[in-house]
Amino acid sequence: MMFAVAMTFIDQTIVSIAAPDIVRELGLSSSGMQWVVNAYLLALAAFFALGGRLADLYGPRRVVVVGTLVFVIASVLCGCVPSGDYAQSWLIAFRAVQGLGAALLFPAALAVVVAVFPVERRGRALALFFGISGALTAVGPLLGGWLTASWTWRAVFWVNVPVAVIALILTALAHIADRPRPGTLDVPGAALVAVGMGLSVLGFQQAWTWGWGSWATWLCVVGGLAILYVFVRYERGLRHPLIDLRVFRDKAFAVDAAVLFFAMLAFVPVFFFSSVYAQVSLSASPNQAALFLLYFFVGFALASQWGGRILDKRGARPALKAGTILGAVGFALWAHELTNLSMHDQWPYVALAGAGIGFILAPASTDAVNRAIGASYGEVTGITQTVRNYAASVGLAVFGTLLSRAMTENVTDTLRARGISPAVADQVARGITDSVSGHGDATPPTGTGQVAEATRDAMSAIQMDFAQANQWVFYGMAVALALGFLCAVRHPGDRATAKAPTPSE
Repeated sequence: MMFAVAMTFIDQTIVSIAAPDIVRELGLSSSGMQWVVNAYLLALAAFFALGGRLADLYGPRRVVVVGTLVFVIASVLCGCVPSGDYAQSWLIAFRAVQGLGAALLFPAALAVVVAVFPVERRGRALALFFGISGALTAVGPLLGGWLTASWTWRAVFWVNVPVAVIALILTALAHIADRPRPGTLDVPGAALVAVGMGLSVLGFQQAWTWGWGSWATWLCVVGGLAILYVFVRYERGLRHPLIDLRVFRDKAFAVDAAVLFFAMLAFVPVFFFSSVYAQVSLSASPNQAALFLLYFFVGFALASQWGGRILDKRGARPALKAGTILGAVGFALWAHELTNLSMHDQWPYVALAGAGIGFILAPASTDAVNRAIGASYGEVTGITQTVRNYAASVGLAVFGTLLSRAMTENVTDTLRARGISPAVADQVARGITDSVSGHGDATPPTGTGQVAEATRDAMSAIQMDFAQANQWVFYGMAVALALGFLCAVRHPGDRATAKAPTPSE
């Protein structure tokens, strides 16, 4: 199962490293590359609940196989994207299909692992599961950088093929028993949650393009949240809902979900923003940017194992409190050091931020799953993964908007200081922001004239402008972890006990 989910973890980071080459070859728009990343995360958030429910209804082994096949076929098609007018739409669409495959695969795989271990050993087991998966996520940037530099960026998608083949062989050899549960599939509920999440994240993502004062922005955000509210009301009246909302009556489960939400606002977006920062402000190659992220995973992997042991011995609360404090401090210190433009000065804070996230993810996820109603591990896993990936989508969208706004203001000030008129400076600044935010292309402009020459002369200053703009993003991540701490202290501190399934299950 760890091998099966390896593809989904690797794919969250490997594409960010290849982003500059993808943009240069395909000519994506300013927000196109962020949507290539965000489409995958959004599909995960939208369909995780469906994946968890399908694992319960049809058995986890069958859903693991189907999810793996969907994921790998979409990966091949992403790598085969043609150049031209349809490149951006093609890539975004099949990245979303990848997300659908991962949404089917992950809850089913995790349900298999959870069912194997008794509750008193589950913390260490899932810490190993998440720790190794996290280590495989660290392989993503390294592998992506090497494949992009030595072959082609398309290989970052094709690399999933051998992994999928091995995963399918191992799944067959494991002889996993499928234990379908009675019930029906809530198709209207699945549609409501997918549309609600999609609309709300679309509003956040397009806020920079449309403006926060645009009716379209608020129509999407408010409309999406309204649909999610309708979804909640609809689910309460069903005998076999997509999500059994009774689980949120457990205070510890609700706290686990809230802490996961705030942690994931930072966890996945940090890969995208830190890799682009490394390539723009530090002039790092894709391989060097990958090593930059490796510091994060050293802290993550070590803390993940420690957090699992704390969960087994003392419950989730100590691990959640420690993780949110370390994460908030780590991200704040990292943000402060971004303008030093030195990877050497930043690595301790990068590792500290990673350790904070490592203390959170496995204990919060495991404690939540341990509180499953009627041992419906697939369904509860679907809930927690929906929360995690929706938060990642929102974080990427909100922080992307924040970065673009701060970057434009910084570059406008830089160009005005070099004698460019305010109107022209603002226009040029927006173009520069479009060229660097999201894909790390800091190539100086060509041509002659005052504007072009002033912009070329200012490129070193613009690198600092980008670093300063990223400070707002990383301070925002620190704030997210601080809010997570306020939730963690409300955890009742009790330890979950095994819940036996009812006779009909």
